[in-house]
Amino acid sequence: MLPIPAFVALVLGYLALRTYLSGGRPPLVIFLAICALQSCLVTLVVGYEIEWLRPILPVSATIVPVLAWVTFQDALVSRMALRSMAAHVAAPVFALFCRLFAPETLDFVVPLIFAGYGGAILLRLQSASDMPLARLEAGPIPAVIWQVLGWALIASAISDVLIAMAFATGNENWTGWMITLSSSLVLLFVGLLSGSPSASGSPGDERQIPHSPPRQTRAEDIKIVANLQAFLSREPMHLDPNLTLARLSRRMHLPEKRLSTAVNRATGANVSRYINSWRIRHACGLIEEGASITEAMLASGFNTKSNFNREFLRETGIAPSKWQRKPLVTSKVTSLAKASGSP
Repeated sequence: MLPIPAFVALVLGYLALRTYLSGGRPPLVIFLAICALQSCLVTLVVGYEIEWLRPILPVSATIVPVLAWVTFQDALVSRMALRSMAAHVAAPVFALFCRLFAPETLDFVVPLIFAGYGGAILLRLQSASDMPLARLEAGPIPAVIWQVLGWALIASAISDVLIAMAFATGNENWTGWMITLSSSLVLLFVGLLSGSPSASGSPGDERQIPHSPPRQTRAEDIKIVANLQAFLSREPMHLDPNLTLARLSRRMHLPEKRLSTAVNRATGANVSRYINSWRIRHACGLIEEGASITEAMLASGFNTKSNFNREFLRETGIAPSKWQRKPLVTSKVTSLAKASGSP
């Protein structure tokens, strides 16, 4: 009984409200709200044929990839200053300029903006093995989510090109369904993924140490990891489910890149995997002592069972439910400790 974009708007509006009430980051809340608003506009124009709103659609659409980039940066890379965010206003402002003075160029400008921001997200993910503000508990999931989002923005650009081709070839009757389906699917997909718990950054003070690391030697890498092991043994920061690379590097008084590189070169694992190996060993000990799997999971720095099961299986080779008191357990725990170089 509702047009498809109207249903999508309701879902996105719910996600925005839920994220706001749960204390989510403002950029993520705004991003979800704008996606909901854009879906409402599509509903009014395509579903209810309110034609005077049609010229607004391409301009308002360009706000979505801009906010996707801002949300990505704020959630995983670095908290964006207002001045940095303001620079990205240029994209929708340019689209508005084209709408007013050269509307025929919008068929090229809008897909370019979507593809540009989608490509920027993919390139940023490719250039970094660790995301400073991502919860280490989530492992590779946040990066995978944002990789999919980057491709979703590129897919939206492709759909815009196909819609323009339909107009150019005289198949205007196709465009209504194409706009409805493509915009609805992309907005819903983006909203659901960015609204997931692993997609958003963690709370807390994320002040960063300046990135100016000197060239590191193998001996320096080993020393940094030894200091990290001693720190985690003394202060079990790894049991905090909201731990991020930014917070850990700040406590270690090291730049994020230097700590990440040292862990990677000395252990062969990224920081997320290294910290999660400490958490799994802690969980193994609790299970051996009689704790339930859920109790061990929550006490070891994991918020979600899927992440816990994935990391447990990767570290031990078996599911948590199969981890029992056996003579083999001691050798397993010992091998896990040796693998990461911790006591």
